[in-house]
Formats: sequence, structure tokens, C-alpha cells
Amino acid sequence: MINQTLLPELKQEAANTKKMLERMPADKWDWKPHGKSFSLGKLANHVADLLNWTAFTIGSDGIDWAEFKYQPEEATDAAGLVAIADKHLQASVKALEEASDEQLMQPWTMRSGDQVFFTMPRIAVIRTFAMNHLIHHRAQLSVYLRLLDIPVPGMYGPTADEEM
Repeated sequence: MINQTLLPELKQEAANTKKMLERMPADKWDWKPHGKSFSLGKLANHVADLLNWTAFTIGSDGIDWAEFKYQPEEATDAAGLVAIADKHLQASVKALEEASDEQLMQPWTMRSGDQVFFTMPRIAVIRTFAMNHLIHHRAQLSVYLRLLDIPVPGMYGPTADEEM
């Protein structure tokens, strides 16, 4: 079953994500590396929320940003971020465990009213819109930590801040 190929990856990326979220300093929540950037708190909350997007993708046929009123839960510290991530991981693991191959191959569409951004099989959306998106923004958080001189945790091996 296709879902069995995604579950280990989802769990591994969630574990890596939690290591990053645990290091978010509440006293720097509003810090931005650039005027056009997300604040640290906003980006960290987005990363924690992205762990739910696998469950959302499996549970829907798509998203219409013109109608969807997105209201993610928001934390104000590292413990809150980890709690959100844990809750969303549970929902995504459950949804993925229950997803059939047929369901994962069905089309899923992102649009804003009449403007269609893409239609892809759910499995492709999970890999791009959910997982790759999570990894992308988590990498941004690692740069934020480096700029704030906060030790960066290893994701796929040790960082310069960790001993082998």
C-alpha cells in the first residue's frame, strides 16, 4: 500500500520538525531577518501547522482560497508549538494509515475561485504541498536560529553546533 511508503517519512520529518520547534525562543517571537520575512513566531507556527496538511489533503478534494477561511491554532512559545505539532501529527498519521491507494491517487485541486493553481493526485499533493512545504519552511527556521546565534539541531545528521 502506498500509505506505508509515506508513513515513515512523515514520522521522521515530524521528529526533525519538533527538534527545531523546541528551540524557538519566546523572547524573539517578533524578530524578522528582513522586512519582507515572516516573524520567527509566525514562521514557527506555520511549520507546526503544516504537520496537519497531510490529514487535510486526505480529507478533502481540494482547497478554494477564495472561500476557505484559514484559522490555524497559534502558540506563543516552544512548548505550545510542540503541542500543536504533536496533535497535527497524530491526525495526519491516522488519516494516512486509513488512506487507500485509490484515495491517494484521486485528484486534488488548489484554486482561488476560477483560478486553478494545480490539480494532482493526492499523493503528489502530500509530497509537495504538505511534506516538501514543511521541509522548506523548517529550513528557513534553521537560518533564523543561526542568525540569532541559537544552536541549530541536526535534521539528517549533526550540525556545526553538535558533536558527532
